[in-house]
Amino acid sequence: MKEAYLYEKLEEKRVRCFLCNHRCAIKDGARGLCHVRENQGGSLVSLVYGKVIARHVDPIEKKPLFHFLPGSKSYSLATVGCNFKCTFCQNADISQMASDHGQIWGEEMTPESLANEAVGSNSQTIAYTYTEPTIYFELALDTARVAVSKGIRNIFVTNGYMTGEALKEIHPDLHGANVDLKSFRDKFYKERCGAKLEPVKKTLGLMWEMGVWLEITTLLIPGLNDSREELEELAGFIAGLSKDIPWHISRFHPTYRLLDVPPTPAESIRRARNIGYEAGLRYVYSGNLPGDQGEKTYCHGCGKILIDRVGFYVRENRLREGRCPDCKSEIPGVWS
Repeated sequence: MKEAYLYEKLEEKRVRCFLCNHRCAIKDGARGLCHVRENQGGSLVSLVYGKVIARHVDPIEKKPLFHFLPGSKSYSLATVGCNFKCTFCQNADISQMASDHGQIWGEEMTPESLANEAVGSNSQTIAYTYTEPTIYFELALDTARVAVSKGIRNIFVTNGYMTGEALKEIHPDLHGANVDLKSFRDKFYKERCGAKLEPVKKTLGLMWEMGVWLEITTLLIPGLNDSREELEELAGFIAGLSKDIPWHISRFHPTYRLLDVPPTPAESIRRARNIGYEAGLRYVYSGNLPGDQGEKTYCHGCGKILIDRVGFYVRENRLREGRCPDCKSEIPGVWS
């Protein structure tokens, strides 16, 4: 266990956590909504510091990040826990382990050992992913700082519910992020995730202002967040931040507590992509549709294929110093 970062002590041994926008006020002996941060005698402690439940070397395209060192390896890790309760969670066995089963498992790892493993795997980044990196912020922050000293960059795959205080604490050692924008309706966030929409919108704006390379993912769920009206508003919001932000639209498969909804039709993903382009976005991608044309990166200037992908595999990368080799248009992203 490790004393938590970003909290304050209140009266009667209560504490308030400042890591995420739930801003939990926690009584002595109780835990926050994430179930992995506990008030012990008036001090907030992380119960997952160094307890790594998953670590793998993934292609960075799996995050998904398509404009950040394409074709590179990303050392990816997670602890147990999450501050959302998404009914459609793809990794509920570990993200909800503490809340559903009252268990916290993980292999003891230090920030130094994690960074060294990343170096040894020839990874160019460490991805804090699989669950929600905000809830293991102490481990993520400490590891990120060691990683930077070894020439490795850091990326979050996140629900975007962290506070501005947390983002400023990890700045400038957070270099990229893929943020789930799960819906553009507060009702969806409240009923399906146990959260609110507005804090996620604020996080996206702050990340972009801070210079964190940003990509956004929306899991398209039939009948729940796939109406044309909602997608037009969502795409318009992203374009309002920047037309250069890539938007990934992923196909839903029934899982966890959302088993009565069918998989997303491929045509729904393609329709959503068109809505993104109509909103002015330059880069809109299809997810969980291996072999689809929407996996490829096209030049916004001349329309030619720049990065040819199938699934998470890059078959060809034609970029030259971040530019299209044909029309010389500059392509936004982190390329070297």
